[in-house]
Amino acid sequence: MTDKEITLLKAQREKLSGKTFDLEGWKSQTLLLAQRIFGKEHLVLRMLNDLKYDYSSWHLRDVTGNKETEDPVRIQARQILDAAMAEPETLEVPCGEKQAREICDILEEELTGKQVKELQDILSVGGEGCLEKIKEKLNALKKEDLILIISRMMIG
Repeated sequence: MTDKEITLLKAQREKLSGKTFDLEGWKSQTLLLAQRIFGKEHLVLRMLNDLKYDYSSWHLRDVTGNKETEDPVRIQARQILDAAMAEPETLEVPCGEKQAREICDILEEELTGKQVKELQDILSVGGEGCLEKIKEKLNALKKEDLILIISRMMIG
């Protein structure tokens, strides 16, 4: 996770302390950021998406009897963001997964959105001929662009 991504998540965490906090608006923004950072299927997205206020009578009784002054949904949201930011620092990311993400980042930076989408579509279908289709798409690129992409991948 880059410093820029951590800064964005920290900004979302700070919004939890705002006086005019809107859970649904905050969730929408945070889910967009988290999807870009972690990918569509990451557990963080599911946990954020599941955040909601429970207005059942039993829950309201338990919360009103609780001496905590902070909103339990905000506490849970803060804990999810803290864990998400700490994850890359404390857990080893599988080498293949980390390299794949780095390669995707480089391709997204160096290719047009259309080119990236075409490559993603080929990879999502997979099967026979996948390698040939990718080679065909990469062959259409300028030599200078290919050299830049490969160089960036090698440097990491």
